[in-house]
Amino acid sequence: MKRTSWRNPALLFLTAAIWGVAFVAQSVGMEYVGAFTFSFTRCMLGGIVLIPCILFLDRLKGKEKAEKGDAASAADGTDAASRDMVAGSAAAAVRAEKAKERRTLLTGGICCGTALCVASNLQQFGIKYTTVGKAGFITAMYIVLVPLLGIFLKKTVGLRVWISVALAVAGLYLLCITEGFSIGGGDLLILLCAFVFSIHILVIDYFSPKVDGVRMSCIQFFVCGLLSGVGMLIWEKPEIHAILRAWMPIAYAGVMSCGVAYTLQIVGQKGMNPTVASLILSLESVVSVLAGWLLLGQSLSVRELAGCVLMFAAIILAQLPGKERT
Repeated sequence: MKRTSWRNPALLFLTAAIWGVAFVAQSVGMEYVGAFTFSFTRCMLGGIVLIPCILFLDRLKGKEKAEKGDAASAADGTDAASRDMVAGSAAAAVRAEKAKERRTLLTGGICCGTALCVASNLQQFGIKYTTVGKAGFITAMYIVLVPLLGIFLKKTVGLRVWISVALAVAGLYLLCITEGFSIGGGDLLILLCAFVFSIHILVIDYFSPKVDGVRMSCIQFFVCGLLSGVGMLIWEKPEIHAILRAWMPIAYAGVMSCGVAYTLQIVGQKGMNPTVASLILSLESVVSVLAGWLLLGQSLSVRELAGCVLMFAAIILAQLPGKERT
C-alpha cells in the first residue's frame, strides 16, 4: 500500500461526511423534481461554484511563478540577448507541454463526468424503487468491486486490505440491511450504480496525478450536468417552480456534495491506493445513518451501532502502516 500523509485520508473522510449528509438532501429533493432534473441542476451548480476557485488558484500560482522568475533573472549573469534566445526555445517547449496537458485534462474530465452521470442517475432512479437501507449497502459494494476491478488493471492489494474489505462489508450489512435481503429492480439499478462508481474511482486514480484536480472536477460536473440535461429534456418535464421549491437540497447537493466533496475526492485520492480510498469513502453510509438520526429523528439500533464499529475498525486497519520491506 502506498504511504500517504494524514492529509489525504482526512480529505477523504471529509468527503464521506459531506456525501453522507447529501443522502438526506437527495431524498428531500426527489420529492419535488425528477432524477435527471436533480442531477442536472446540482452538477451545473457544482461546476459554476468551482470557476471562481480556479481563477483564485491561478492568480496565486501566477504570483509564485512571477516571484521565482524575478529571482532567477537576478541570479543569472548572462546577457539579455542570450536570455531571450533561451526563453524563446523554452517557451515553445512549454506551449507543447501545456497543449498535451489540456488534452489529458479534457479527456479525464469527460471520462469522469460520463461515469459520474451514469452512476449518480442510476442511484437516483434506484432509490425510488428500493429501501434506503438496501440502497446504502449495495452502493457501498464498490469497496469490494474496486479491488476486483483493480486486479484486471494489474493492481495488487495486501491481505490486510482484503480483511478490511470483509470487515467493511459486514459492517455495512449490519448498518444498512434491516429486512430480508432480496434483489429487486431497484436493487439491480443500485448494484449497477456501485459498479460504475468503482470505475469512476479507478478513472480518477489514473488521471488525478496527471492533471489539475480542481479543473478536472469542474469539467466532470459540466459533462455530467449536460448529459443529465439531455435525459431531463427527453424523459422529464422540468418546471422552474418545482426546482425553486427544492432549492435547499439542490444547493447542498450542488455546492457541498458536488463542488466541494468531489473536488476533495480528486485531491485526496491523489497518490493513494484506490482500494483504501474506497474504504474511507464508504463511510458515507455511516454518516448517512447518523445524519438521519440527527436531522430526521431516526434512532440507531444496537445492530446499526455494531455496524458503525466494524466500519471504523475496517478503516483503521486499512490505514495502519505495514512493515518495511528490506
